[in-house]
Amino acid sequence: MNQAAIIELDPSSKGAEKVIEEIVRLERRIFPKHESLARSFHEELRRKNGGLIYAKVENGTQGREEVKVKGEVEIIGYVMYSWVTSLCASITKLAVKDGYRRQGHGETLLQAAIEKCRKRSIHRISLHVDPERTAAVSLYQKFGFQVDTTIKGYYSSERDAYRMYLDFD
Repeated sequence: MNQAAIIELDPSSKGAEKVIEEIVRLERRIFPKHESLARSFHEELRRKNGGLIYAKVENGTQGREEVKVKGEVEIIGYVMYSWVTSLCASITKLAVKDGYRRQGHGETLLQAAIEKCRKRSIHRISLHVDPERTAAVSLYQKFGFQVDTTIKGYYSSERDAYRMYLDFD
């Protein structure tokens, strides 16, 4: 498996709109409608206190069942983050496309977002995750995130969330 290229999105760059459209399509496929940022994605990206990092592969470089046109670029995941205050950041989304999960892409994206926060001298990163998404919870714990509390009814009346945090020394 070739490693995916990790890129920080510059919304004003040439080709950014195409990347954003592909990420919005991915967002709609991965998250339930009430959890998706698809409708507000452009607004989120216009904010000055956050960013988006995405992973892309060139087709023909990954072992997948689907037949794609060799040489075409495919966005396989992304992470959105924001700086809530000068000392605290939040990871608002982390998603990897089906077929590319459990190959280290989520780890790479999460590591890139954490490094971005470290460079800004952030003291704490927080996030919310469904406790039933055990792969996601395990990924965050692998990076040192700890469960702070369970928030009842966070996603819906039947779905709670863990609020997790990572403190830097």
